[in-house]
Amino acid sequence: MRSSSEIETISKRATKAAGFPWGIAEEVGKNIKNLELLSIAGIENLNLYLHLAKGRILYGPKKILNQNKLDGKSFCPFYTGSALLDSANKVLEIKKLTFHLVDFPILLIPFINRLSYKIGKKINLRIDNYNFVLNLNQFVSSNKDISKVIIENAKLVEIEVIENEDSFETSTWNKLYELSSETFVEENERLKAIGAGAGLVDND
Repeated sequence: MRSSSEIETISKRATKAAGFPWGIAEEVGKNIKNLELLSIAGIENLNLYLHLAKGRILYGPKKILNQNKLDGKSFCPFYTGSALLDSANKVLEIKKLTFHLVDFPILLIPFINRLSYKIGKKINLRIDNYNFVLNLNQFVSSNKDISKVIIENAKLVEIEVIENEDSFETSTWNKLYELSSETFVEENERLKAIGAGAGLVDND
């Protein structure tokens, strides 16, 4: 079994060898390691994409819009992911973005997961018929098993910012708070005991 360090190093070097800048290659190395830790087919998707991408002109978005498309061309997942991270505030402002035609979009997932952490909100990610929830770079959930999934090109990738809300009822919170308040008397009595007899120090 390959170690996480080995996966990161080889992925980084292969990405650089395929013609990407070192900065992108370093990000990709970390991303593929994270995909594999999540049991998502990072290495399989990366290997296929790099052999497709080598020697080609690749495209990312020049700016982040509500609707993003290239005339007859597909978006590169690496340049697109980097652009989204660089434009985190814009993503937060728009809230729902669509990209038309994205090559190997599984490779975009770690970028969006980090974007979720950067803006402090969960993100719904839809890749054609696959739906994901990305939670502050902590975990990824999906409506389907994606452990062996390879998607060479997605017709539609949608990114939607989810507003933060409590996952519990207000009544449940009130009951829990009421229970916790029983410690208030205990704490007050402890503070009184510590303060008992306190006064000026006699220096005579």
